[in-house]
Amino acid sequence: MRYSEFKNAVSRFPVISPTHISHLGILRVQLTNWAKKGLVVRLKRGLYVLNENDRKIEPSRIFLANFLYSPSYVSTAYALGYYDLIPEKVADVTSVTTKKTAKFTNVFGSFVYQHLKIDLFFGFRKIEDENGFSVLMAEPEKAILDFIYLNLKDFQGKGDDVFSISYRFQNLEILRKKKLRDFARQYKNREVVAVVNNFFCFIKKER
Repeated sequence: MRYSEFKNAVSRFPVISPTHISHLGILRVQLTNWAKKGLVVRLKRGLYVLNENDRKIEPSRIFLANFLYSPSYVSTAYALGYYDLIPEKVADVTSVTTKKTAKFTNVFGSFVYQHLKIDLFFGFRKIEDENGFSVLMAEPEKAILDFIYLNLKDFQGKGDDVFSISYRFQNLEILRKKKLRDFARQYKNREVVAVVNNFFCFIKKER
């Protein structure tokens, strides 16, 4: 298959997956040659996008985060920035997964995945990105809890000022306290619950 034919066949898709490659009968050597010429861009092994001039859809980074490593949902620092719960916009797209911890870097940036136990893989919802594609994103309360759980040592033994000084949490009115407390209990971790109780003290002081 010539590149022009391949381009026409896949240009309406945000990502070129192994299914597309297999269905079109594309050989690995062809993809390697096209990548060397800059016609396709490798995201990770088996996943590609067309070059910037030829692709009709510019995939969002949060969509790519879901697609690169599944099952996963966007959470922790990036989700906190997405909800404007912290003032910083986080460079790496951070997600959680039931698979092992991983990181992928490509032309769209860095995508970081931290492992969570299967029974903690909850509290996410479908949102639409700028292209109208579905993306799995942590709810605000779950993003906070995943962040606390995966960085627990940074919160243990600290006063509630850790939330304002170290992380500068803001816009706390969007949080649902009951959901935050209910989610915290599902971690079955006394230290996580203790940090969340400290967070509630911080919320009360901020009002």
